[in-house]
Amino acid sequence: MSEHHATLSWSRGDSGFGYKEYSRTHSWTFPRSGQSLRAAAAPAFLGAEDCVDPEEAFAAALASCHMLTFLAVASMSGYVVDRYDDAPVGYLEKGENGKPWLARVALRPKIIFSGEKQPSPEELAKLHEKAHRECFLANSAKTAVTWE
Repeated sequence: MSEHHATLSWSRGDSGFGYKEYSRTHSWTFPRSGQSLRAAAAPAFLGAEDCVDPEEAFAAALASCHMLTFLAVASMSGYVVDRYDDAPVGYLEKGENGKPWLARVALRPKIIFSGEKQPSPEELAKLHEKAHRECFLANSAKTAVTWE
């Protein structure tokens, strides 16, 4: 249906290549938009504090996909959304095989609706459930995605 491209670039530079010596900082570039972003391992894994790490990017991407799908579902259901804010949290946990993985991402959306049609708590839950079922990234990941 479509392709989505990114480029990743890392260089050792003048540093050694011992495990604690080399930089984890690299760049992500997105050719369609031309935007670049500095990325690194999470600070707990010797990455830089001022860079985005893959785990937080994964959580943000899941939240973004959920939001975009939620907005479409709400619009098609006759609701008017004025604002949508979220503060997702990804939880790195030890898997059954002993290896860390991003086992779950908790979304915490705060949504402001306007107009006469306002969703009840049950209708809001159904909108989130449908958005989750339709979200491309949620359908692509084995990570549990919840909303609070």
